[in-house]
Amino acid sequence: MNDSRERTEQAAPIGVAIIGAGYWGPNLLRNFMKNPGADVRWMCDLDAERASTVIGRYSRIAITTEYDAVLADPDVEAVVIATPAASHAPLAVAAMEAGKHVMVEKPLATSVADGRKMVEVAAEHGVSLMCDHTYCYTPAVQEIRRLVVDGSIGSVQYIDSVRINLGLIRPDSDVIWDLAPHDLSILDFVLPEGLRPTRLAASGVDPVGAGHACIGYLTMPLGERGLAHLHVNWLSPTKVRTMIIGGSEKMIVWDDLQPAQRLSVYDTGVDLSVQDDDPDRQRELRIGYRSGEIVAPALPETEALGSAVAEFLASINEGRSAATDGNAGLRVLAALEAARFSLSGGGVMTPIYNF
Repeated sequence: MNDSRERTEQAAPIGVAIIGAGYWGPNLLRNFMKNPGADVRWMCDLDAERASTVIGRYSRIAITTEYDAVLADPDVEAVVIATPAASHAPLAVAAMEAGKHVMVEKPLATSVADGRKMVEVAAEHGVSLMCDHTYCYTPAVQEIRRLVVDGSIGSVQYIDSVRINLGLIRPDSDVIWDLAPHDLSILDFVLPEGLRPTRLAASGVDPVGAGHACIGYLTMPLGERGLAHLHVNWLSPTKVRTMIIGGSEKMIVWDDLQPAQRLSVYDTGVDLSVQDDDPDRQRELRIGYRSGEIVAPALPETEALGSAVAEFLASINEGRSAATDGNAGLRVLAALEAARFSLSGGGVMTPIYNF
């Protein structure tokens, strides 16, 4: 971002417009209204009645079905987009070309080409472009990132992630595009740059005749010796949200459906040493198992979306990129496109575009 657009901490609240009054829009509205650094001025939706229902008691917020009216308002500094994914790119580009900062619901766009265009326009106009990868702002994922980055668990050896439930089967996307962006964004957020996946293989099946994969698996090498595996499924009788990160020193188990203990860190592992004292004797492996204590880090109970909103506002005030900026959204898009190509090729290992 250009330094000329940097605001001071004492600046007036940032004028915000929420675009989209559907499923996610009301959640965004509530969190922006709670943040003293934001001044929500508009709710824009093609259905004015629905927008009015969402606004409810916030009667001072203007309602419109005309996006151009929002962009023409000089008091609107930031536009928050919560509309169908196919509309993200044109809405975001128009806002940024009007000099507005943009926060967009995941996924950033529906193609790498559109995502790249959005990133380029943000750079050209010196505005903040943030992708709402909400899970990255949960206290659990923030702690996972700290443990990985500071080396507390040693080198990352594997990641196993399961995100399964019964429905909702979407008519406009497969299960990988629907559920995997959450876990792909988490991997992008917690892994050091040199360990981020550069290729993947995808497999999926459609046992119910939905027209696209309802069960999917992604396999991604991590560096030279690690592996990440993501399982997503619309047809599971139970809801599971778990991720295991195995390190050479410690292992992390994250169960997002256990509020009393979402995160556990195991001082557990396997130690291998080679015994080769006799050059005439075949090399032998000595295997040792470590089983130490289990620590449950104390995590604050904060709403992730509220933290994401705070990060977006801070990126504007401080003239910097957001933690999950357009490039982060673009990297997730690149993985999704690679998965689409791999699926069409029968599970072939496919490079992920590097951004």
